[in-house]
Amino acid sequence: MERNVDINERPQPDMLLKQIAEYVMTTEIRSELAYQTARYCLMDTLGCGMLALRFPECTKHLGPIVPGTTVINGARVPGTSHELDPVTAAFNIGCMIRWLDFNDTWLAAEWGHPSDNLGGILAVADYLSRVAVSQGKPPLTMRDVLTAMIKAHEIQGVLALENSFNRVGLDHVLLVRVASTAVLTKMLGGKRDQVIDALSQAWVDGCALRTYRHAPNAGSRKSWAAGDATSRAVRLAMITMKGEMGLPSVLSADKWGFSDVLFNGEPLKLSQTFNSYVMENVLFKLSYPAEFHAQTAVECAVTLSAHVQERWDRISRIVITTHESAIRIISKSGPLVNPADRDHCLQYMVAVPLLYGTLAAEHYEDSFHYADPRIDALRAKMEVVEDEGYSIDYLDPDKRSIANAVQVYFDDGTATDKIAVEYPIGHRRRREEGMPVLEGKFRDSLLTRFPQSQCERILRSCTNQSALEAMSVHEFMDLWMIN
Repeated sequence: MERNVDINERPQPDMLLKQIAEYVMTTEIRSELAYQTARYCLMDTLGCGMLALRFPECTKHLGPIVPGTTVINGARVPGTSHELDPVTAAFNIGCMIRWLDFNDTWLAAEWGHPSDNLGGILAVADYLSRVAVSQGKPPLTMRDVLTAMIKAHEIQGVLALENSFNRVGLDHVLLVRVASTAVLTKMLGGKRDQVIDALSQAWVDGCALRTYRHAPNAGSRKSWAAGDATSRAVRLAMITMKGEMGLPSVLSADKWGFSDVLFNGEPLKLSQTFNSYVMENVLFKLSYPAEFHAQTAVECAVTLSAHVQERWDRISRIVITTHESAIRIISKSGPLVNPADRDHCLQYMVAVPLLYGTLAAEHYEDSFHYADPRIDALRAKMEVVEDEGYSIDYLDPDKRSIANAVQVYFDDGTATDKIAVEYPIGHRRRREEGMPVLEGKFRDSLLTRFPQSQCERILRSCTNQSALEAMSVHEFMDLWMIN
């Protein structure tokens, strides 16, 4: 006789959980390029956080949950005087570094910003170092931080290569939570089985919707969503280290697993082994705080600005040639009602540099947008078309281009040249050109927050690879404090 029952035999952990845990626990990173790039990534990411501290909409989210709370051996929040528990510190740091959409980017079937993981990594590393020193034990070093960054980048980025969460309406910060949870559990002393258990908790949390990234609901949550994800990872890692059990078939369980509930029944794919590929090939936003699909479009617009600034009122149409992902994510018309709406609008990010010759974070603010009606006038004249070759090269693992082209037409029948840029300055193919720009961006960001002498101390610590790797984490974090 048939029975309507579930078979309650505890399965082996899903293969993907085991593969991630094995990588975190046993893979030695041997790539000097990965460590060098991780140092640049550390600099750039913290620099983005310093720039964000100029904006009250960001700083209102910072500090302890309960005002006045003090934490013994708490984690520091760079650019502030806050000393917080590591869960809250991770949110603070993650919120800062993502606020302006200016930190690194990874583009594949899924996209995201792997340096978002630094919120949890820095908070936990600082906390562990201060506890260790208080107990007379050696602290963690910045080499440990760079290693954790490389591995978090790799987990997030490799999972993004073939798994498109955005196509089913889910947000990429899921991968921040997963990657952070894995490396943080290891940092907290977890063994292989504990990393697997913690990862299962990260997946079973499900996934945020992408609603806050798209018209008509684009809003500021997209600026703190990654901080929330890396903070949650700290919490899950700590819960696991207290003995919380895992959910071994969280991905594959029939009916109730991640794949069946949230991924249209499709299994998650792993197209290559984990090593250091993502950190070595990560994309930096060096010149403009613009969503990365628009970076080359902004470069095109800046090039054209000298030819159109005096003739803006004679423009009849503007053609933006782009790739499919840009059309799906950031092409939109209609009113733009907040800064988060504008920094995810391809047309806005082309109009401003056409008129001003540059694009800065301040250009997304209400006070700037509403003071210049020319911006929306130009947006209304834009046509966005796909070049299928651009879309193919975007997904080609040997290219990973992010191509855009812009051409401006005038009412007298003349037109500018069609300016095309295939690789943005932050691409690996332009590293030699880009790293001096990154260092300049970092230096300028420090000057917005610290006196000259403190800036110089931070610069000395960050620009020497071997010295940085040997520095203890808590001493590094002390360099960034405001008294």
